[in-house]
Amino acid sequence: MVDILITEDNKEIKKLLSDFLSAEGYSVHAVETGEEALEYFFNNEIRLVLLDIMLPKLDGFEVCRKIREENDTPVIIVSAKSHKEDKLNGLILGADDYIEKPYDIDLLTAKIKGIFKRRYKADIIRDDNIIIDEQKRKVCVNDAELTMTAKEYELLLLFIKNKGKTLQKDWIFNKIWGFDSFSEPQTLTVHIQWLRQKIEKNPKKPEKLITVWGVGYRYE
Repeated sequence: MVDILITEDNKEIKKLLSDFLSAEGYSVHAVETGEEALEYFFNNEIRLVLLDIMLPKLDGFEVCRKIREENDTPVIIVSAKSHKEDKLNGLILGADDYIEKPYDIDLLTAKIKGIFKRRYKADIIRDDNIIIDEQKRKVCVNDAELTMTAKEYELLLLFIKNKGKTLQKDWIFNKIWGFDSFSEPQTLTVHIQWLRQKIEKNPKKPEKLITVWGVGYRYE
C-alpha cells in the first residue's frame, strides 16, 4: 500500500515533495507522466493522489477523469493553472481539492491530513500475516492479537508505511522518540529486537525487519 501517489513532471519539485511527505511519515511513490500515474494507480493500492495538470502527453485532467471512472480514491490537483475554468473543470471531474502553485507546503499537508482523517479514520492496514487497526491501535499476527508497547506499535507502523525503504537510525529515532528525547539511541536497537520477537518467524534470522549495516533498517 502507498499512502500518496505524486504525479509531477518537474523533477526538483517531485523530489522535494516526496522527501517532505516521506519525512511526515507517509509512504510515497512519485512519477512524471500521466501514463505512469495511471499504470501505477491501477496496479497498486493508493490512498491519495497528488496530481499536476500540465503533464507531457496525457494531462492531469484526463488522469483524474480515468481514475474517477472506476475509483473514488481522493485526488488533490496541484497546478500552476489558476483560471476559474481550470479549477471548475478539475472539481467537476471529481477532484477533492484544487491547489494553486506556488503553494504553502503546510497548507497542502493540512489538506492531506484532513482527507486522511475523514476518509481513513477506521483504517485497517494489511501486510502479509500482519493486520494493524490504526483506530484501535491493535496489531494481529496470524490472527492472534499482540501485546505491544506504544513505541513498538509506532515503530511497526512507521516501517510498514515505508515498506521497502532503507531508513536511517537517526531518522527513525527522531520520528519515534523526538529530537528532545532523553532516551539514548541504543533504545532503538533494543526496541527493534523486541519487535522482531513479535513479528518474525525466527527473530535471529529476520526476514521482515532487515538490518542495513552502517545505515539503519528496512522493512521487507
